[in-house]
Amino acid sequence: MKIKRRRFGTLATGQRADLYTVSNGNMSFSATNFGCIITSVLLPNRIGTLDDVVLGFSTLDGYIRNDPYFGCLVGRYANRIAGAKFMLGGKTLQLEANDGPNCLHSGRNGYHKMLWDAEPFKNTREAGITFRRTSPSGEQGFPGTVDLRVTYSLTSENDIIIRYMAKTDEATPISLTNHTYFNLGGTFSPHILDHELQLFADRYVPVDSKAIPSGGLLDVAGTPFDFRAPKAIGRDMEKVPGGFDHNWEINRSGEGPSPVAEVRDPQTGRRLSVWSTQPGVQFYSGNFLNGTLGKLGVSYGKHSGFCLETQEFPDAPNQADFPSSILLPGDRYSEQTIWHFDFES
Repeated sequence: MKIKRRRFGTLATGQRADLYTVSNGNMSFSATNFGCIITSVLLPNRIGTLDDVVLGFSTLDGYIRNDPYFGCLVGRYANRIAGAKFMLGGKTLQLEANDGPNCLHSGRNGYHKMLWDAEPFKNTREAGITFRRTSPSGEQGFPGTVDLRVTYSLTSENDIIIRYMAKTDEATPISLTNHTYFNLGGTFSPHILDHELQLFADRYVPVDSKAIPSGGLLDVAGTPFDFRAPKAIGRDMEKVPGGFDHNWEINRSGEGPSPVAEVRDPQTGRRLSVWSTQPGVQFYSGNFLNGTLGKLGVSYGKHSGFCLETQEFPDAPNQADFPSSILLPGDRYSEQTIWHFDFES
């Protein structure tokens, strides 16, 4: 296991951002302490050729703009909050409306636009980076000072493990996720519509025209949202206006991480398996990608990448029927997501 660090660039404040690359001899990933962004994942295909399977930019400047949220940590609350406000403790808390009237991923200056403290680590099983910062009360409109610790690590078994930890001095909603876009076909693969996806979920969250939950959970049976058996992402796409950007309730299987999803690219033989302790997963099929120029000048068009964002349910602070997403003083937010990679022969 190896870890390398290099300068990635300088922010307008004069602060230095670094890039860390962690490798195990089979594969590697790179991440920067600006926004805790995963900038690349290099994987072999079935004949051993390495390629980058995540969307992103070659320089820090691209990530400073980063409207598609490529690779970043999202918080304090991932996904949408209706009306950019919620009530807690008898008070109405106002957030930034950056998605029509709603708040998306906690506003334009969320955790993905902040510089984090970073420290590499290595032990007998894994190597990676620990990111830390303190989010002050009132940041993005959320109450409570929150101490955050996020780790990204790589094992010899080709697992990337993401661990989220937080504690607060005041009740506050929290839902952290990573927003990496995958294309298992590699850098120059034009879309992910022929990737085969399986979701270990019997129910999904229906939404209105603004992608806000419209109430409760629905059974996936007989709908385009049924991915319980593997099927091509594009097979039922025309039946879902705009494409997939929905949350599924993960079928739980005990105390530890439960299986969430498996994705296979039949062309390259690459396969991604996702496990998590989180209650939901937002499957997003890259509907709003519109030609952003990324690595090697590649144009990222519609459906050129997919996301599997493990998280709390969207708009949970306003949805009484959803599991509570409120972190209380004295409690600890502790979640884990695992990406396991296979390379079919």
